[in-house]
Amino acid sequence: MSFASLLAATLMTITAADAPTMPPPEGPPVAVIGEGSLVGVRSDGVESFKGVAYAAPPVGALRWRPPQPAPDWTGPRQATRVGAICIQPPSNGDNGVGPLPMSEDCLTLNVWAPENRDGPLPVMFWIHGGGYNNGSGTAALYDGAALARRGVVVVTINYRLGRLGFFDHPALAAERSAGEPAGNYGVMDMIAALEWVRDHIQAFGGDPAQVTIFGESAGGVAVSQLMVSPRARGLFHRAAIQSGLGRQEGSLPGDTDPLSPGTTRARGAAWAAAAGVAPTAEALRSVPAESLLGPAPDFFGGDLILSDGQVVPMDVETAFARGLQAPVPLLIGTNSAEFWWMKPSDLSAYGRLDDDLTDDVREALVEAYGGQDGYDAHLVSDLVFNEPARRLARLHAATGQPTFLYRFDVVSLAMPEPHSGATHASERQYVFDNLTASPWATDAMDQTAATLMADYWTAFGRTGDPNGGGRLMWPDLRARHDELIEFGNAGPRILPVPNAGRLDLIERLYGASSPTD
Repeated sequence: MSFASLLAATLMTITAADAPTMPPPEGPPVAVIGEGSLVGVRSDGVESFKGVAYAAPPVGALRWRPPQPAPDWTGPRQATRVGAICIQPPSNGDNGVGPLPMSEDCLTLNVWAPENRDGPLPVMFWIHGGGYNNGSGTAALYDGAALARRGVVVVTINYRLGRLGFFDHPALAAERSAGEPAGNYGVMDMIAALEWVRDHIQAFGGDPAQVTIFGESAGGVAVSQLMVSPRARGLFHRAAIQSGLGRQEGSLPGDTDPLSPGTTRARGAAWAAAAGVAPTAEALRSVPAESLLGPAPDFFGGDLILSDGQVVPMDVETAFARGLQAPVPLLIGTNSAEFWWMKPSDLSAYGRLDDDLTDDVREALVEAYGGQDGYDAHLVSDLVFNEPARRLARLHAATGQPTFLYRFDVVSLAMPEPHSGATHASERQYVFDNLTASPWATDAMDQTAATLMADYWTAFGRTGDPNGGGRLMWPDLRARHDELIEFGNAGPRILPVPNAGRLDLIERLYGASSPTD
């Protein structure tokens, strides 16, 4: 036998136990992007990079300007801690707000990726809620490790909030160059972060051709606005809207008449006059950031939801009705007791929704809700969330795109609120499988629901279809008109859209008709 044959035979006799094993990776993970190299953290099978700047600090002359590219740096930069949250009011214990400090220099993002991966992975890009007034992508609630372990790359972002993110003034308009977008600076930040993902996510193991945007409340509004934004087209490939309104009307910029009541510029001028700020761009940019917080801008009342004509060219429902939204798979839904505490008679933008009802219509609605108590408890939730979600889902399915509707009704046994049903924002800890961030105690039932929902959401992020893995088949509205999946304490079930009769009345109230009617 030749020496080569003898050596081969000897090697074949080495057992797997005797064979050398690859040593675990040494040192922290490093990602190299255009601006420089980033040093992250490796823990429990997940690599994370935090506090990564995706745009230049929007301070000084860049306040109320579209986001600019982040500056380069030399040498490795530590990306082990989250960045500052954007300027906002005190959190008062809100688990959707990350730790201090707070700063205008806040345009950062965070990335989680599985340590062991074969090829580029789908990306799930989270947009936090908070009424465009508060919140951050840095909250422990939005830690992406549990989702990353399911085979996706998770990105969470900060974006400018309040008047720093959604504002205009005639003096600012006067200094802008022709065609420069204005007003929706927070949405522009989101688009800049998506462009960062397109350009850099491969360095973290992500696939820029498989990006899912998902968000809750104002983050859900943002997802729908990005779906109708020409500037965001092609930057994402799937979308999920959690309690994201749907029929909100955006304030117009005031191009033809800047001081016309209700326009974005008129609102900015009114705020500046009341605050004693001189009507110049220099004076506005010199206002201390915290001074812009008061009085609190009204999210639903027109201060922060803007249809600027460029970034967000028109209202979301109008664009969906015309079939102008992004042609991507959509997952959309609401919670069973969204605004359980808010009555139609309350003095708020939401409470004013029924002010113009005729006596006949009001009586019909009260009857549909089984009396005044039911009307008071559920009308605002139906007007703001439930009917609009059904409307957008129907319109999107009618374009031929995969559409999946849900209702969240999981209620922890320790939930202390005096109502039945799942309150607004309570699904977030389940979607992220982060029950340790729940504001109340949870148990095995909650963990079962969290595991299931995170599995559905990441499956949707991978393929545009939440189904698979032996889970209950979530119906696609293209084939199963007005059927949804309900997540409840006893597990998921498929059923027709609940309370369809009263939603039909609300649809007529809005003056809309379903594309399938």
